[in-house]
Amino acid sequence: MASFPRVLPYTASLLLLITLTLTACGSMPKGLSSTGPLRETDDVALLYDQTYRNTDGKEFIEQEVMDEMLAMIASAQTFLVIDMFLYNDFAGENGWRPLSEELTVALIDAKTAHPDMPVVLITDPFNTIYGGMDSPYFDRLEAAGVDVVTTNLAKLPASNRTWTTLWTVCCRFLGNSTRGGWLPNPVGPGKVTLRSYLHLLNFRANHRKTLVVNTGTEWRALVTSMNPHDASSRHDNNAVIFSGAAAQDLLQTERAAALMSGYDAAENWPAAPDAELDTDGEFTLQVLTEGAIETRLLTLIDNAETGDQLDLEMFYLSSRPVVKALIRAHERGVELRVMLDANRDAFGREKNGIPNRQVAWDLHEKGITVRWCATAGEQCHRKWIRLDRTDGTSEIVAGSANFTRRNLHDLNMETSVYLSVRSDHPEIEYMRAEFERSWSNPGDTLYSLDYTAFADHSRWRYGVYRFMEATGMSTF
Repeated sequence: MASFPRVLPYTASLLLLITLTLTACGSMPKGLSSTGPLRETDDVALLYDQTYRNTDGKEFIEQEVMDEMLAMIASAQTFLVIDMFLYNDFAGENGWRPLSEELTVALIDAKTAHPDMPVVLITDPFNTIYGGMDSPYFDRLEAAGVDVVTTNLAKLPASNRTWTTLWTVCCRFLGNSTRGGWLPNPVGPGKVTLRSYLHLLNFRANHRKTLVVNTGTEWRALVTSMNPHDASSRHDNNAVIFSGAAAQDLLQTERAAALMSGYDAAENWPAAPDAELDTDGEFTLQVLTEGAIETRLLTLIDNAETGDQLDLEMFYLSSRPVVKALIRAHERGVELRVMLDANRDAFGREKNGIPNRQVAWDLHEKGITVRWCATAGEQCHRKWIRLDRTDGTSEIVAGSANFTRRNLHDLNMETSVYLSVRSDHPEIEYMRAEFERSWSNPGDTLYSLDYTAFADHSRWRYGVYRFMEATGMSTF
């Protein structure tokens, strides 16, 4: 038997490893994973971006989200906070819409028009490859007086636990530099450091996409799946715009993100009004972040009954609790239609279809109808689900969150909204018509493809999907 002095170093090392693992895998910081109060409002608009083609291959691009975002920024009079995940021109080409430039000009114009107005951008460090390069957009914003807050991702729980435990030991406290990089930028021109790559492997992100403004007379907010990223400018996306107390609820979630990242000025941001349900609005609306999104999502699916219609359009669908809930709903007699991105196109690179093709196999085997968005370089980047009940009401969950472990299990930072309204409301009829158009390919248009177009029944790739989803060793 080994003596106690010889065993002690091994025991100490094991305890240190356990401590580091628990530290890396901690809980969401204060104010995150938030369930807002149920609010009622008449002012809700649903927006869509869509790229599609006709049978002759002619391309059509219909966009609403960025135009409305720019209009909201121009309307700001006393307050403006925006939180955007991808804000860069990486992988962009001539012909892409310059979303990053448009947003930069709009924010600078807003600050110039109202010098005393707080204008704050919260964003993810991926836009500087984790400190390995400068962002010309952020430099211009800061020079104009816009406060740029880079999210402190180290405060978030570990998604890729295996690597983040090692990262905590070897690299977390090392600095980064925009000079001296010798490795190729993984998403654009230039060189970056090894530390940028090591940071990337944590797969942590502030994946939110929100905007809150005060126009001088009201609070307005936007929650979207769209990134102001040039190479994403042809993607299919969705957004929800709303006003009133729920917009102030959204501001509180961004206040938590800012404070977590060391932006102390957020302490002085105005609070939301008391959580009293106004009974005058047509829409019931609730702001959700992080794990609270999955709680509401599973409640929506599990409460669907025989004869109800459940439609889903999603960029990434991989969460096992969500997949199982969808199958249970189908088995109860819920009419279910699922539209997925084929996970093929990634800014000039071709992906292997994981995870959507594997999840689609699960659903197809159970008799659920699945179709693929007919993309050609762009992505079907929408993230929403709608339940039309036989009692004449509809419920929606829509926003930034993919339905994946990383997006729903208190790992990434995410924002979505829950909506409830009568099924014949014009906004719901518009949403339903948009989905019907994509599902059925009317006339000579091509929006979607049959399941067989990208069916993948490889057991090897299915096993890879399940491993990646369970461990966090993936980008989805």
